Amino acid sequence: DAHLMESGGGSVQAGGSLTLSCTGTTFRLAASRMSWYRQPKGDECEMVASVTSDAKTTYLDSVKGRFIIAQDNAENKSYLQMNNLKPEDTAKYFCAADGVVTGYFCSRADSGTWGQGTQVTVSS
Repeated sequence: DAHLMESGGGSVQAGGSLTLSCTGTTFRLAASRMSWYRQPKGDECEMVASVTSDAKTTYLDSVKGRFIIAQDNAENKSYLQMNNLKPEDTAKYFCAADGVVTGYFCSRADSGTWGQGTQVTVSS
């Protein structure tokens, strides 16, 4: 059974914006460290942003100032707001609760609860 579901991916021109959503279906996100990861084509999984239960955030250097991770606990959702998108942001984006990944693939994460991912494509 799926415990997290991502939505909001799609295609956008460079400089545009997109917001991804992640909905928890079987557990409360408020009790977890929520993160967004991405898997670019031909490259390894990388963590894009995360937020702890006390609202401490961490961002990948290349997205600082452009992306914002947010959470609505009443709706049990995590959001990744992406602004000024660049072609290098093109990737499959994953939502994870307490995620840990040390290998190449987001889909083969070491631990945590993960969604199936949503594709984001940014054209130049």
